[in-house]
Amino acid sequence: MRAAVFKEAGKPWVVEQRPDPTPGEGEAVIKVGRCGICGTDLNMTSGKGYDFPCDTILGHEFSGEVVAIGKGVSTLKIGDRVTALPAAGCGTCEVCRAGQVVMCPNMSPYSGGYAEYLRIAERVAVKLPDALSLNDGALVEPLAVGLHGVRLANVPLGSKVLVLGAGAVGLAATFWSKRLGAGRVVAASRSERRRDIALALGADDFVQTGEGEMERVVAALGGMPDYVFEAAGAVGMLQQSINLVKPNGHVISLGFCMAPDPVVPGISTFKQVKLTFSMAWTVPEFQYAVDTMDAGHVEPRQMITSNIGLDALPDMIEKLRGSHDETKVHVDPFA
Repeated sequence: MRAAVFKEAGKPWVVEQRPDPTPGEGEAVIKVGRCGICGTDLNMTSGKGYDFPCDTILGHEFSGEVVAIGKGVSTLKIGDRVTALPAAGCGTCEVCRAGQVVMCPNMSPYSGGYAEYLRIAERVAVKLPDALSLNDGALVEPLAVGLHGVRLANVPLGSKVLVLGAGAVGLAATFWSKRLGAGRVVAASRSERRRDIALALGADDFVQTGEGEMERVVAALGGMPDYVFEAAGAVGMLQQSINLVKPNGHVISLGFCMAPDPVVPGISTFKQVKLTFSMAWTVPEFQYAVDTMDAGHVEPRQMITSNIGLDALPDMIEKLRGSHDETKVHVDPFA
């Protein structure tokens, strides 16, 4: 099969031939239909922090069609269109029983969506209804990341919510905050270019961050935010969130910052801020995201700004490291 491979930090990704995957017990192989490019794929191949191993096929926001099944598979058949968690735990330990398979000490990664074919675990696969496309299926992972954070926060009805960062996860947090009962939701970013998408996904207003941001946030929300979702994953964003949230407020970290990030604990203590770090998703959250879109709530489709082929991926990775106008880029390995 053809795959786009991360070779090492500072070097272009390479499209090359790799062996076709074969399903083991409890596994299936899918023909990849779409795979979204995630900011994590950029951050963890930059050489500036913790990087993925060299010579790796990345891609964890995928969907596709089942083309082979392994021994013991009973819930999937050839031809099923699916998405899946890009990790599977042992299924029996404490964190697996709590649904957090990504924290399992025996977790098996199943990423590799920047390729024509991909192995997945049956127990973390979610079927796509007929009404949803493969593009929709590749949105499920970032939607589930946002959903997990909003559920962890347990936002009461009518609360004031600020989402810092208007990438895919920030937009997902905006979407779910409004759908799950927040009273007023404001999205915020350094750039105005995602204002329209944020409003389409449920934001009541959009604020550009920078000098004077506190006044703009308070005006847009009608007061200081009860909840701040940090979804940019950049150095300084946690402290910015703590500064903006009201006393006794709640900051939820959805961003994936892999560099040291200084925070002034005294400010958090003085304001008695609750700080929660949100990690990944659960199978039920994948299913809930699928069910929500299947019910007609397909606004997240507006996040997709480009569909490209596998050969264009190396250049797109470099483009996304700089100034660009993309929101979510999907890769079609067979285009």
